[in-house]
Amino acid sequence: MSAGEFIEAPPGKDCTKKDGGWGIAMNDYEYIWYGNIDEDKYPDDACKPYYHKAGQIDNFRLNTLMDGGGDITITGSVTATEVTASGITLTSRKPFDIPHPTKKGHRLRHVCLEGPESGVYFRGRLTDSNIIEIPDYWRGLVDVETITVSLTQIGSSQDLIVDGITDWGQKIKVKSGSASRIDCYYVVHGERKDGEKLIVEYEGTSINDYPGDNSIYSINK
Repeated sequence: MSAGEFIEAPPGKDCTKKDGGWGIAMNDYEYIWYGNIDEDKYPDDACKPYYHKAGQIDNFRLNTLMDGGGDITITGSVTATEVTASGITLTSRKPFDIPHPTKKGHRLRHVCLEGPESGVYFRGRLTDSNIIEIPDYWRGLVDVETITVSLTQIGSSQDLIVDGITDWGQKIKVKSGSASRIDCYYVVHGERKDGEKLIVEYEGTSINDYPGDNSIYSINK
């Protein structure tokens, strides 16, 4: 019997669907058979053929293109030499590339600052006050012991220092050593405490040798 050969139904035909998933498993990557008979030429006394609206398969090889408008849900790992989503290709550097805001016919590309920690920051201006209010959500997000503060004086030298972090990490107290009016920009950095601490250097020959939890990082493998 050749592939796709029409088998005439016996008398008293039973056209009900039978459960699949049994038989001999074929491991070679054969192409799915495509019918070569028109519907209007299909014998009236034959069982109407089934077609795959949904399916299940253990191994799937894609040679050229997978196209469609639906969603893909995967519970396991996806391995690829390059992944592009919404026109953005995931790489080992995290850039943005946009039309240049001031030069016609040019584009602007920046890449993200990188460092040996899962760092966060906020910044602003402090005027006529000596208290920098830390965002409330930092209480559950940031390790207070990792907070650092950079101050940029505006207009004149004010001999500014950080006098302390108070109220359980919710306020930063700034002091002028010369008793000057305070006017400055500030940048506050901290390290996230949710999740494990980043292991910066480790022994191994691939990403899979990372001794921590790889699942919390988006990494180009």
